[in-house]
Amino acid sequence: MSTLAALRPRILRPVAPPPSRAVRLEGAAKQVLESSRGRLTLVAGTFAIAFAVVGMRLVDLALSKPAADAREFELPRANDATGYAADRADIVDRSGALVATSVPTASLYADPRDIKDAREAASRLKTVLTDIKAEDLETRLAAEGRSFVWIRRNLTPRQQYEINRLGIPGFYFQREDKRIYPHGSLMAHVVGFADIDGKGLGGVEQAIESRLKGGREPVRLSIDLRLQHIVRQELQAAITEFSAIGGGAVIMDARTGEILSMVSLPDFDPNAPGSAPADNRFNRNTLGLYEMGSTFKTFALAMALDAGTATMKSSFDAREPIRISRFTINDDHAQKRWLTTPEVFKHSSNIGAAKMSLEVGAEGQKAFMKKLGMLDPVSLELPELGKPKYPRDWRPINVMTIAFGHGLSVTPIHLATGIAAVVNGGILHSPTLLKRPEGEPAPGRQVLKPSTSENMRRLMRLVVENGTGKRAEAPGYWIGGKTGTAEKVSRGGYKKSARLSSFVAAFPIYDPRYVVVVMVDEPKGTKKTHGFATGGWVAAPAVQRIVQRMGPLVGLPPVEETPEMRRLLMVDSLPQPKEKSVAAR
Repeated sequence: MSTLAALRPRILRPVAPPPSRAVRLEGAAKQVLESSRGRLTLVAGTFAIAFAVVGMRLVDLALSKPAADAREFELPRANDATGYAADRADIVDRSGALVATSVPTASLYADPRDIKDAREAASRLKTVLTDIKAEDLETRLAAEGRSFVWIRRNLTPRQQYEINRLGIPGFYFQREDKRIYPHGSLMAHVVGFADIDGKGLGGVEQAIESRLKGGREPVRLSIDLRLQHIVRQELQAAITEFSAIGGGAVIMDARTGEILSMVSLPDFDPNAPGSAPADNRFNRNTLGLYEMGSTFKTFALAMALDAGTATMKSSFDAREPIRISRFTINDDHAQKRWLTTPEVFKHSSNIGAAKMSLEVGAEGQKAFMKKLGMLDPVSLELPELGKPKYPRDWRPINVMTIAFGHGLSVTPIHLATGIAAVVNGGILHSPTLLKRPEGEPAPGRQVLKPSTSENMRRLMRLVVENGTGKRAEAPGYWIGGKTGTAEKVSRGGYKKSARLSSFVAAFPIYDPRYVVVVMVDEPKGTKKTHGFATGGWVAAPAVQRIVQRMGPLVGLPPVEETPEMRRLLMVDSLPQPKEKSVAAR
């Protein structure tokens, strides 16, 4: 065997490891090791407890609302006591156009307990809300015992963003609703306005508060925004032209009582009602009480014709003024002769209307006015409603003056409602600012004979074609109407320099659809009107312009005259006045 072969087993044999030796630490080294081990155990235990707490908190947050959240959104709910409504129905016009709505906004409040430095907080907040008084805010924020302070309601989105960027502890945002009116002053006296807490304080907003609050479906008005624009423009034009102090105008559907337009000027912006004088919030159409002058002769003649004390062929002695006690009744357009019933209306004779009414008598006249609603506030969806003023003792002198529109004060809405009944066949419909359901007949009651209504339509057309209302004529629209000029009441008497000029119209008079009332308060005569400021000069032209503009919009284009229309409407040959008359006795 070779030397190599003899050595191989020895080379490949595994070598056993050396015996192990345990290292034992004694003394100071052992003490250091034990101390380190204790610290590690303590740290590990601390981390375990911390993770357990965080985990439990996360579970709690997932299952419940955090305290900060609750404070941010729930705390101001205490404000419910002030009437704040988080949800309020929209208001739209008869076609669905939006006239009032609520938009979400942010309001800023503070919890003084969370504010460390009131002065610094107030100073920083003033960089965004520049109009606040930092000193006053600091005082409120530093007050002891307070946990809630309103800072600013209804912030703009930009203000909210800038305040949020400040990151001031203790300030929070609350979501609220703000009522806005897209058309500004156009619908001011109809819609009214709501306060900062969403509570109605005027107009429809106040009148139907319970329906609007928490409502889901929009409230649809009878108002037509297109007509509202037209009426406001033309009424303002008349006020400006005649340097008047104000005015009112109404369009009413003669068949339903729906008010399609109602404008009172001057007006205000319901988005900022406090920025206008208080007088601008006065609604001349529903709250203002006026002696409406000769427009009331329409009721005087309708009353006499309906009672049968006069006919279209009756005549009345208007040769001399009526003198009773210290009063004298004259005619502004004196004819100084006997006048037939149509002539009394055509020439607007105070004497003729007074004698015609005397035949009906005080009780009959009072009952007639009561039947037409002239002695009670109108039933309308507004809180601003005037109560008519009339004599406590209805004597003969009252009968005569009321016949030509003095001694009984009503609102323009009263006038429109009564005229609608006079021309629509004798049915009185309550006025309304809410759109009536389609297809449902409007509730109403018969107050005049249909024959009386037919005769009154003829007389009203006569006034426009040949009488004091010529300037209301709009070719093709067949307007009928009556002028009115009344001196305003002042300290128990009348102020001759202050007049109320008006015109009431219905069209098309052969089949009336609409009643239009225009009233101008204290107009001044111009060179163009030869110094006159009567209803015929001031209000009648405004009615003409309104009718011409609204006709095509409501589906009533001009219609050419036909023989049938003239037969129905015109008194082509007036009855000749006679020297005897029942009413002249």
